[in-house]
Amino acid sequence: MHRVGFVVPPNFQLMSLAAMTAFEVANLPSPKPHYRVTVLSEKGGPVRSSGGFSVNTTKLADQRFDTMILGSITSLEPPVPSQRLIKRIQRASESARRSASICTGAFYLAEAGILDGRRATTHWFHAASFRTRFPRIRMEQERIYINDGPVWTSAGMSAGIDMVLAMIENDLGTQHAKEVAKILVINERRRGGRKQQSVLLEMVAKTERIDEVIAYIRQNLKKDLSVDELAEVANLSPRQFRRVFAMEIGQTPAKVVETLRMEAAQFMIEEGQHPVNAVAREVGFGDPERMRRAFRRNFASSPRALRKKAKVEVRA
Repeated sequence: MHRVGFVVPPNFQLMSLAAMTAFEVANLPSPKPHYRVTVLSEKGGPVRSSGGFSVNTTKLADQRFDTMILGSITSLEPPVPSQRLIKRIQRASESARRSASICTGAFYLAEAGILDGRRATTHWFHAASFRTRFPRIRMEQERIYINDGPVWTSAGMSAGIDMVLAMIENDLGTQHAKEVAKILVINERRRGGRKQQSVLLEMVAKTERIDEVIAYIRQNLKKDLSVDELAEVANLSPRQFRRVFAMEIGQTPAKVVETLRMEAAQFMIEEGQHPVNAVAREVGFGDPERMRRAFRRNFASSPRALRKKAKVEVRA
């Protein structure tokens, strides 16, 4: 059985604890549990959460865990852990197969020296102060999680769930992770290279029919996605659809389609697992030259230059 130690600080953020549910759910399909999660703290006993209630914890001492994860706090100021806790984190990390953090938990790993010379991420709000405080660590604030060897770090809030799902995939396989995501009612697996703030946050529809159109676009980027096709999804005439869509989203349908294709293409380009021509086909640009022009307009860079830059960042 894989032993997971989850370390919570005083006033820990409840969303970071929620990520442990993915390990819990991973045990459901099998009669023999795959994971055992122990909630830890510096002193043990009840620890107050950001929600106002307490969770009973075990004192972090000399236990051995396969995975150690540092939880986060909800605060405008980054955490400053005690030296006693730092030493215990260092000892636990030495025996663990992997060490990880959610959100501001990265500050604990950094203080313990576990992130020295590595890539890391945290909540975008704390990225600047993290970079100033720990210049030897390469902070990549846009990514939702990063796996750098035996060390994992995630952005804040829901990103911890994405990171844990990736851990489950590494441990038990893609299909098992997919089943866990289904049980958690997660309709999309987000890989680590995804940005913390998606363009979808700016596309908030006022009606269900336009919301369904945006979902249709995301799920069918390889299609032509003409105004006539999208109008049919919304059950409107093309003329009505253009007017209603622009009124609700503030952009034309064509612009939204290109923006979502660009986000998907950027992710695939930076991941580096597919040739540029294949990416162009997969996200609906079809012609690589058409995608290159879109990249120039939006990023002032070419797809190949973006991929090269991503590779340099990974090696750094």
